Amino acid sequence: MVSDTHRNESMLRRAVKAQPEAQLVLHLGDGVDDVDYVAREFYRKSFVCVAGNCDYASALPDTRTMTVEGKKIFMLHGHTKNVKFGNANAVYAAREAGADILLYGHTHEAFTDYIDGLYIMNPGSLGASYYPSYGIIDITPGGIMMNIVDAYAK
Repeated sequence: MVSDTHRNESMLRRAVKAQPEAQLVLHLGDGVDDVDYVAREFYRKSFVCVAGNCDYASALPDTRTMTVEGKKIFMLHGHTKNVKFGNANAVYAAREAGADILLYGHTHEAFTDYIDGLYIMNPGSLGASYYPSYGIIDITPGGIMMNIVDAYAK
């Protein structure tokens, strides 16, 4: 999953290309227009997005809940929950939604945590960071694995 690409289609393309096994690409806002261009190239993958505070004309929702491999994912950009001042409001919203996984962006700082049954990840920023990164979530019968990936790593 990616966030905050901020018109950096090349970094989004690089991240998607680096994960050929990934079937689903989640974009957590601030650059969802980038997905329109990149998704054409990776037409076999599914792309799901939420709007960020810089996605001015987007008709996308601020939050989205979806179930993947039996796990409920709550995604948002984070600006509506003031995540720059901590993720407590986002955690509360995810718990209210009955989520197993909370995904958010906005801060440009990669972060993972696990709190009382809730997996939490902010993949960082692909387009507005000195340390571009994205996240990978692997949902298997054995559990959930989350990793932050350095976008420059080979």
